[in-house]
Amino acid sequence: MQTVNKTYWKTSSLLFLALLLLVLYDLTLGSYTVSLKDLFNGLFNYDATSTHEVTVRIFRFPRVITAVLAGAALSISGLLMQTLFQNPLAGPYVLGINSGASLLVALSTMSSFHIVGSDVGLVTSAMVGAFGAGVFILFSSLYVKNKVSLLLIGIMFGSFTGALVNVVQAYADPNNLKAFMLWSFGSLQGVEYNQLSTLSFVVLLGIALSMLLVKPLNLLLLGDKSASLLGINVKKVRVLIVLATAILTGVITAFCGPIAFVGLVVPNMVKLIYKTTNHYHLMIGSVLGGALLIVICDIAMQLLMPYLNLPLNALTALIGAPVVMWIIMRKF
Repeated sequence: MQTVNKTYWKTSSLLFLALLLLVLYDLTLGSYTVSLKDLFNGLFNYDATSTHEVTVRIFRFPRVITAVLAGAALSISGLLMQTLFQNPLAGPYVLGINSGASLLVALSTMSSFHIVGSDVGLVTSAMVGAFGAGVFILFSSLYVKNKVSLLLIGIMFGSFTGALVNVVQAYADPNNLKAFMLWSFGSLQGVEYNQLSTLSFVVLLGIALSMLLVKPLNLLLLGDKSASLLGINVKKVRVLIVLATAILTGVITAFCGPIAFVGLVVPNMVKLIYKTTNHYHLMIGSVLGGALLIVICDIAMQLLMPYLNLPLNALTALIGAPVVMWIIMRKF
């Protein structure tokens, strides 16, 4: 057991080191390069009169930290959904959780419907939409035992909410419609420096809630009946899983737009690498792996920008879709 734990921590340490190096490299990328001195000063010894330091602190730092938070949050969400539904193809995007968040954001940005004003309203709308979609899928899982049927329900739910978004778009103001369309492409550029604290707090809150569910998640792998016999309140755990997923998916969808496949691909790859069912290790691996994937995507977008302007959602789909097809062929 001690040797196995050493292997997990060694793998996690390597992932963390790779993430740290790529984050530092990503901070240097942009329309012009910055020195390591400017990078250090921009983060720890900020001078508002220095153009390079302003660029690092105000523009690049929020983008890169958003990439780390988005990857971690979506990967944890995917892991939670896959354990809850006992299905390797479950995830916030496939099961329509993102679609629910997108619908409420569309209503908030393109109509007179507002839960709360400003950024708080956008985040709240996305969370409420994600939670509502999660409850619907959870309710459906009680009546649909077949894994494929549940996935089809998620896909149909996503199509239905997509149709509702199209109806809202048809009557939206052109400026609001343009803003929503740009948001729907997925982007790491929409988070400002003063919004990072809000985003970080909500993501860390969702991850903390998820970590508290490690023991129940491990027992759920034995089946609902076995988990109940071992003292787990299955209904309560299900609600908490949906709540954690809604928090994580909702806040990232609100700030970054719908990002596909991350929550589906990363947990499956982490399970292959770590070769364990212990959710403590899987969550650490998912946080690191998800953050690493989005940072790599951001680096690719920065390097390709002079030649090709790729939306984040398109890049994650280009990476994720082949992996999902491989998972399907391998599992089913």
